[in-house]
Amino acid sequence: MAKRELTKTFKVMAPGGTATPGPPLGPALGANGVNPGQFIQQFNAATADKQGKVVGCVISVYSDRSFEFEIKSSPASVLLLDAAGLEKGSGEPQNIVGSVTFDQCKTIAQEKLTDLNTNNVDQAAMMIAGTARSMGLEVKGL
Repeated sequence: MAKRELTKTFKVMAPGGTATPGPPLGPALGANGVNPGQFIQQFNAATADKQGKVVGCVISVYSDRSFEFEIKSSPASVLLLDAAGLEKGSGEPQNIVGSVTFDQCKTIAQEKLTDLNTNNVDQAAMMIAGTARSMGLEVKGL
């Protein structure tokens, strides 16, 4: 049996449980040597519990055109917008468009703790609060 050699690793963002092989996901997969239909089927099965929520995914492609993927948590910006009940943040941080509480930042930090570069929930919550401020969200209770 031939040795599987890692040829490429790349990241994509897709809606959990409802991804389709159409643009922009399908062409990105095809260009990197991944069968879009096969990936979408496996990805949707793995993210069925995150129905419609955008999630990150790191895909490793091997020399025999097989692949493995690792599901990451949703981006902090998506989780913050969901917590604030907004469609999108401000293009300029000084324009306040909504607010979140520090407790909400802490909850988001606990969800994302494995993807952040700290093991301390309070420090992670401060990172999330910084993201919120840069999106034009006021952080109350800080």
